[in-house]
Amino acid sequence: MSKLRGMSVIFDLDGTLVDSEPNYYEAGRRTLAEYGIRDFTWADHERYVGISTQETVADWKDRYGLPASVDDMVALKNRHYLELARSATRAYPEMRAFVELLAAEGVPMAVASGSSPQAIAAVLTGTGLDARLQTVVSADEVAHGKPAPDVFLEAARRLGAAPSGCVVLEDAAPGAAAAHAAGMRCIAIPYVPAQANAPEFATAGLLLRGGQEQFTARSAYDWLAGSADLS
Repeated sequence: MSKLRGMSVIFDLDGTLVDSEPNYYEAGRRTLAEYGIRDFTWADHERYVGISTQETVADWKDRYGLPASVDDMVALKNRHYLELARSATRAYPEMRAFVELLAAEGVPMAVASGSSPQAIAAVLTGTGLDARLQTVVSADEVAHGKPAPDVFLEAARRLGAAPSGCVVLEDAAPGAAAAHAAGMRCIAIPYVPAQANAPEFATAGLLLRGGQEQFTARSAYDWLAGSADLS
């Protein structure tokens, strides 16, 4: 019998399963450049980690006083991102190993992401993770993106799982807040180490302050097995 019986695992995608933030930055940089904004830096990008594309672009429109509609800018950014995602997205090796460990135990898994359905599909297909992760929820499919709990609650619904039986893996503070709001436990792996002290991460059951460099499939599995014993 699996040590993880009755447990479901929900993964954030960008910055958690895959190192896609460089692609998001480049897509954003190209998009803004087309509207005459040519000084968008990585530091500027970091403030949007964990926030949906729709909300990011809406903020750009206000911040830079752009004349284009949010929908047009989202479409342009998504086009740029998809070009990059199909050919240049790397899955974190320990995350891939963790997915395989969970699959071997028959643990139900889902992806819940702020990305568009097309972007999620491109990344999962391009990395081969689609073979294991077939339940997918985009923030585009629910009323509110993270830090609202909607994407995680919808993922649990599709898995047929109670929120209390779900564990979320997240790299961003809004995602950790969303997991907490959904009544789910969270393994937090901050993508931006300087943000590890954000109050949202304090709600995580397991906080790996070193981010992906500290994450291992076996230690995450052992933590899940231990938390299952306590539940």
